Amino acid sequence: MLSRVADTIYWLGRYMERTNGMLQVILTQYISSQDDADDFQWRSLIKIYGELTDDEIKSIETSSSKALAYMIFSRTNSASAYNNVMFSRENARGIQDHITKEVWQCLNDYYHYIRDDNLRKEASIADPVSSIDFLIRNGLLFTGTVDNTMTRGEGFTFINIGKFIERAIHSTDITRIKMNELRNDPHEGHAAMKLRYLLYSLFGFEVYLKTYKGNFTTKNTLDLILYNPDFPHSILYSIERLYKYFGRLREESLHENYERLEFLIGKVMNNIKYSNLHESDIKTLDAFLFQIRLDLFEISAAFSKHYFGNS
Repeated sequence: MLSRVADTIYWLGRYMERTNGMLQVILTQYISSQDDADDFQWRSLIKIYGELTDDEIKSIETSSSKALAYMIFSRTNSASAYNNVMFSRENARGIQDHITKEVWQCLNDYYHYIRDDNLRKEASIADPVSSIDFLIRNGLLFTGTVDNTMTRGEGFTFINIGKFIERAIHSTDITRIKMNELRNDPHEGHAAMKLRYLLYSLFGFEVYLKTYKGNFTTKNTLDLILYNPDFPHSILYSIERLYKYFGRLREESLHENYERLEFLIGKVMNNIKYSNLHESDIKTLDAFLFQIRLDLFEISAAFSKHYFGNS
């Protein structure tokens, strides 16, 4: 496969995984805003999923309708869900020989849904929960279509490498944000609620209930998100899947390039597996998660250099 094509498919996987993750976080944040409507701000998410100055953020941070319109549907915000889907569609358009017609149709439909003015108005004003949930389900439909229609060749491999790098970064970032919120909130009664919202943000609430029988503790939450090898959005699961899909490239790779990436992925995977964190030491936890984030970006840069020919 040409490096240009591999790069395009890789970023298709990343953009779509990024869209799925951010929409789930935005939906969870909107639901949480209903519990604290008088003192709720969107500032933290606008900083992540936007490009505004502090003064511009201040003008919309207390307005759910404006914040949702900006983060999800804005054409000028390059980090918006709309632009992620648009970038994905443009990538897919150029490599249609390497994806199935079902994948293209699913992505094309998603693009037309998210650019529809009626959906934008409904999500921003009338019924944000149903509208955002509709977009999330279309993202999950895309994931299922890839899994069920694409042959297990290089295209499938690179789209999954992109997906699991992005998912690991997302799980790391959201866990850092929510755990720091927990540290900065002096109200003891808010802890269980914040842990629930963290789990909702990573599609993990139902899994947690079935695993821990509803006993919400910081230790159990971190065990699920960091270490659980069967939870699809745990950091360890994502890294192990990344390692698995990368292994399929061995025969087609230059030896030195493969060894470099294998070392980087193996290092971060073992750092997670053999870490020994205490849930009460939020400062150490934050430093650990930040280092994982740096390692994941190093892996991404190494793919760009050694497999996609980018300097």
